[in-house]
Amino acid sequence: MKKKTTQPTRSRFNILRQICNLIPEHLASKVARETGAQEKSRTFNPWSHVVSLLEAQLSHCIGLNDLCDSLRLHSGPLATIRGATVPSRNGLSHANRQRPAQMAQTLFWRVVEHLKTQSPGFAAGQRHGPAWRFKMPIHVIDSTTLELAANCLDWAKHRRRKAAAKTHLRLNFQNLLPGFVVVDTAAEHDNRRARELCAGLASGEIALFDKGYMDFGHLRDLDERGVFWVTRAKAKMGYEVVQKMPRSKDPKILADEIIVLRDLNKPAPELMRRVVAMVEVDGQEQEMTFLSNNLEWSPRSVADLYRCRWQIEVFFKQIKQTLQLADFLGHNANAVRWQVWTALLVYVLLRYLSSLSRWAHSFTRLFTLLRAAQWQKLDVLALLQAYGTAGGSFRHLARPEQAYLPGFL
Repeated sequence: MKKKTTQPTRSRFNILRQICNLIPEHLASKVARETGAQEKSRTFNPWSHVVSLLEAQLSHCIGLNDLCDSLRLHSGPLATIRGATVPSRNGLSHANRQRPAQMAQTLFWRVVEHLKTQSPGFAAGQRHGPAWRFKMPIHVIDSTTLELAANCLDWAKHRRRKAAAKTHLRLNFQNLLPGFVVVDTAAEHDNRRARELCAGLASGEIALFDKGYMDFGHLRDLDERGVFWVTRAKAKMGYEVVQKMPRSKDPKILADEIIVLRDLNKPAPELMRRVVAMVEVDGQEQEMTFLSNNLEWSPRSVADLYRCRWQIEVFFKQIKQTLQLADFLGHNANAVRWQVWTALLVYVLLRYLSSLSRWAHSFTRLFTLLRAAQWQKLDVLALLQAYGTAGGSFRHLARPEQAYLPGFL
């Protein structure tokens, strides 16, 4: 007997329209008036601009002609998405260059807050991975570099004959949603953005970041605010041991000490926890030294928390390999910011659909499925449920082992 397959339910609306309908009606127009983008639009209105860039992400368009030709071929279905119109190549290029990217940024945060209100479970997320026993919010901080064309050298010069932009991001480990984002040039060092990224953290919450964001004055500020943090120690850090903690039964823990910095003239936390552990990297064990301001956690908890930082690497890998952040539709700073913010918006919308449908597979498969069916009139949740019956545990980004630092499994 042939196995009976579940067919997705037909719908009056195409997939792209259902995704765009997750954005509240009139929100784009309201944000356009607030940010001044409405003043720079005539026939090609801000809502059509947003829909065009969402389509560029879903279809992986590599250029302005590619996107405009695709939208022109689907001008009928496109018009049903709240009257969106097809842009000309020059019109879309002008909109990306002249309309303030603040509109895309504000729209992103308004949509995130709206979706959190619509689905409390989507906002709360779930405790998973090595930090399942921590009930307080965990925030992971890191940055990723986006390579740009040589045409961007005037504003995004990065090393010799190269151009790049950098996205600094604070990711909530429980719900895997961005909490703070900065899009800037790649020339600036990470630690200059550390205070800005951690400004919204409350007492009792946990921040995880690499040593690139480590600034002892900032660490002291977090300590005074009651924010716990875990990072890696720099190689040539001068310190003195104040107290040696009881030896752990875990053979992978080599040292557990309470230290102070030798240079007392610089602002720094009064006491810090220093944990040395053996971890496996590329098939070989090596020492890693972690720092924290929590003196009560076990050394294993400190190491487990730091491996949670690997989740943001998985997040960056997913959005850069699935969404369109390789080929940019414009070379100026404003156009790059428009594309980065719309890519993050598409990520949040798809994550919301995966949460509603209890999608059990990778984010990559979710993206490719919706990209293939975006102009078909199928119920999007029924489609995801029909293709999500092959088994597997509920997850949002990738296989769980991809989010773990090697050696901590």
